[in-house]
Amino acid sequence: MHYSRSMISRICVLVLFLACPASAVLAVSPSASTAPMSKIAEPVDPHLVLGNEACVKCHAPEIQVWKQTPHARTFDELHRRPEAKQIAAKLGLSSIKHEGRCVACHYTQQADPVGNPHVIAGVSCESCHGAAKSWVDLHHDYGGEGITRLAETPAHRQERIAKSVAAGMRNPANVYAVAQSCLRCHTTADEELVNVGGHSAGSLDFEFVSWSQGTIRHNFIQSDGNVNQPSSPERLRVMFVAGMIAELEASYRATAVATQKATYGVTSARRADRSVKRLQSVAAKVDSPILDQIVKIADAATLKLNNEAELVAVADQVAVLGYRFAEITDGRSLSVLDGFIPKTSK
Repeated sequence: MHYSRSMISRICVLVLFLACPASAVLAVSPSASTAPMSKIAEPVDPHLVLGNEACVKCHAPEIQVWKQTPHARTFDELHRRPEAKQIAAKLGLSSIKHEGRCVACHYTQQADPVGNPHVIAGVSCESCHGAAKSWVDLHHDYGGEGITRLAETPAHRQERIAKSVAAGMRNPANVYAVAQSCLRCHTTADEELVNVGGHSAGSLDFEFVSWSQGTIRHNFIQSDGNVNQPSSPERLRVMFVAGMIAELEASYRATAVATQKATYGVTSARRADRSVKRLQSVAAKVDSPILDQIVKIADAATLKLNNEAELVAVADQVAVLGYRFAEITDGRSLSVLDGFIPKTSK
């Protein structure tokens, strides 16, 4: 069944793209083969979660900022909210803090010594940057005993980040990886949760720059923990577009699991279509072969019910290209977008 909206009446011409390996998708640049493959943002594995205590020694100022955010407060507040209790009741859930579909986005779980997962925090460090057990030692190795973060060489930093990312870290050196983490939960990819439970279909007003540069901003690295620095104009420009690409990826994944013409499916498809149109507008203003390719792939897809295979394949390709866009794009080339980037933050 197709959604009855003219904006979604696209003919699928994805055969070429679906037949291409990832290396061909990345062939927009001679150096593309050196880029790490973007990983889909997924709920963290409780068995690999270390908790905020593993971060606080080097990131105490960041932790202090986090403690003042809604992300942290959800641990104490969410299960007490009437609307949350109503959703849980409609779905027959006995515990908001112990049901997977709630925990996956609203809490952080850690496995106890015998392997049973328990909620230890709200939306925390590892919710966004990945469960740390596999990469934390790599992350804080600055080049040998006695070498501090400030003394680390640029070459070692690049190698350290690459190794950490390969081990599972979602490092903000690539803003697309962070945007993916945000949109994993600010897009609700759960049809029953929306249609039966009455949960929203996601944060439809989510915009990566404004939502990440206000209350939750924690940029202390460059000042060695002294100043929560605003991002540069160049970085904000890349974030602005990367956020749109991540929303496209997430909304296609959400639409992919739609099986009923109801609130969830209609809202997800409309958001996906809106994402394509926004990126088309950006692509018309800037010179970016990767962005042109993303728009072409997405615009060729059919946004319809029970079309999971095609839409997930598209989302997977968008993920690879989005990561690559954020990795190689010089924000100076996006200055034409300055008038469109939000000036206020949440």
